[in-house]
Amino acid sequence: LPESLFGSERTNSQGFDLNDEATLRELVDAFASDTQFPRVKDATADEALAAVETATHAAASWAATAPAERAACLERAAAQLEADTLMLVPLLAREAGKTSANAVSEVREAVDFLRYYAAQVRRSFDNSSHVPLGPVVCISPWNFPLAIFVGQVAAALAAGNVVLAKPAEQTPQIAAVAVAALHKAGVPRAALQLLPGPGETVGAALVGDSRVHGVLFTGSTEVARLLQRSLASRLTAQSQVVPLIAETGGQNAMVVDSSALVEQAVADIVSSAFDSAGQRCSALRLLCVQDEVADKLLTMLQGAVQELRIGDPCELATDVGPVIDAEARDMIERHVEVMQTRGHRVWRAALNPALAAHGCFVAPTLIEINAVSDLEREVFGPVLHVLRYAREDLADVLNAINATGYGLTFGVHTRIDETVAQAVSASHAGNIYVNRNVVGAVVGVQPFGGEGLSGTGPKAGGPLYLMRLLALRPVQAARLAVASSTAAAGSTMRSLPSLATPTKGALDALRAWAQEQGQGILAAQCDQTAAESPVCGWMALAGPTGEANLYAVQPRGKVLCLASGPTRDADLLAQLSAVLAVGCQALWSANSKALYDRLPSAVRDRITVTQDWTKSDVKFDAVLCHGSPADLLALAQTLAKRPGPIISLTGLKPGETRIPIERLVIEKSLSINTAAAGGNASLMTLE
Repeated sequence: LPESLFGSERTNSQGFDLNDEATLRELVDAFASDTQFPRVKDATADEALAAVETATHAAASWAATAPAERAACLERAAAQLEADTLMLVPLLAREAGKTSANAVSEVREAVDFLRYYAAQVRRSFDNSSHVPLGPVVCISPWNFPLAIFVGQVAAALAAGNVVLAKPAEQTPQIAAVAVAALHKAGVPRAALQLLPGPGETVGAALVGDSRVHGVLFTGSTEVARLLQRSLASRLTAQSQVVPLIAETGGQNAMVVDSSALVEQAVADIVSSAFDSAGQRCSALRLLCVQDEVADKLLTMLQGAVQELRIGDPCELATDVGPVIDAEARDMIERHVEVMQTRGHRVWRAALNPALAAHGCFVAPTLIEINAVSDLEREVFGPVLHVLRYAREDLADVLNAINATGYGLTFGVHTRIDETVAQAVSASHAGNIYVNRNVVGAVVGVQPFGGEGLSGTGPKAGGPLYLMRLLALRPVQAARLAVASSTAAAGSTMRSLPSLATPTKGALDALRAWAQEQGQGILAAQCDQTAAESPVCGWMALAGPTGEANLYAVQPRGKVLCLASGPTRDADLLAQLSAVLAVGCQALWSANSKALYDRLPSAVRDRITVTQDWTKSDVKFDAVLCHGSPADLLALAQTLAKRPGPIISLTGLKPGETRIPIERLVIEKSLSINTAAAGGNASLMTLE
């Protein structure tokens, strides 16, 4: 049954049937009620600093709270939010412009986050081996003011951290309701403090405080860079780099080929691009349609979009509500005007002039473009760009999508298995969808998060997220977390589509060389990192009938390895064992060439030696550094100045052998609509 979708580990969140007359009457009554929502005032910079002081004093007590009790607090809060759904739906409509369907989904996602992280700590955490970071700042956005806010806070609290929560300026009341539910559920007020206000004052004061040991952020790539630069100016009291978990935007694309069922594709395009007025991180921004079906699909798409009802989200019949504020509306309108002046064909749905005059409404818009490069930035609203492509150019289109640097969501509609495999294997997106929409990721079913310009990882609602919120964890914690999540679904590995796998031979060669050289410690490290590695191919996660939801852990790519001091060579080799265990490529500085020359050829094949890694054209995806606090601080500041994605830095003390191997991997989610039917069936078997 729906409640038992996730077995005995956690209860599924409760849905609402918005076609049921009794439910609709309850919603109408809820909108008509005079419920008094919390009154919220902005915190000052001084109040933010005082809150950090309070959190610092409370950190040890909350960290010492038994994991089972922390889990129980989150579960009680989940029950409270679920019971308050009819109060939350009108609040989400009024403060965030959510339609009733979107609001119900958001409450469910918040409830799922609370129960998911509670289940993780209840299953495997122990205070003697799982040590939290300390005070953590959570900065959440307005587009999911309940779900993302609660997801960040729940994860940090579950791991034993005290939390300073700064919601978006536009949606503080929703955050206040969530915090009140957590306090009522037993989370001490000192362990969770709400600090609404502008990012320039409250956010800056929190992030800049040396007592803060971690930052969770969802928002724009530009703000994430500012946070990275601020955090790069200091280390924690334990001389560690301050972790930044950033989930940022996306230039999300969908490919529709000539074998797809057009009717189904159109329905999924409409929900992907225009649900929530296009104000989702995962929303579809670029639609790539094969030439042969483009005219038919666009005609049908325009008809479907024109049927959407745009208006007041408090009205149950509304499909598309407003954008968040006048600034967002004006920015979107300027983009449409610019594209028109450049000669692009633009089609817009009809918009009631009264709505345009008295609210922040934007008409759903289609803009035809000539190349992926015509997209200069993410447009956060109900605007879909359309690109026609020839079948033989599909590989080039996929490469162009990857070249944007973003990697959040990607979709493909096709009935040809070969095309599915090609698109999935080529995509750099963290969440991939086949024959379905590209929005609405479910906690624990489609762990959510991207790579490149779209975020640092790990995935929210995934097995590795809590690992990043710990200062110390058991040796095989990451591997066991992945194994536990997939085992809950009775998982087996799927062979299609294939993904890169670790080069085990290189690690074996390093181990054999270490034994020949009498370096028993290094040989043991090779065994240890091999046992720790969470890398896996496609594994099934629990989910509803009609979907295959798969999860994989893969190597990040290239890892810059740095070390200094008398243990430099030993530290580089320890790093190398971790890099090879997950299948990454190592990047070494030229001053390590002598050590490189001593290694066997199978190992050297996995190492690139560079004269100057600081050059912007030298690419890498993560950094390991054994060094002094001064070394780490200088390195963090250098990395913060680099263009491109935010690069995570793992700092280690000279001689330290415990390397958090999960920092060297990326997670992939793949959701396939296995109930998809129709289209030209003869195309399904083409090779």
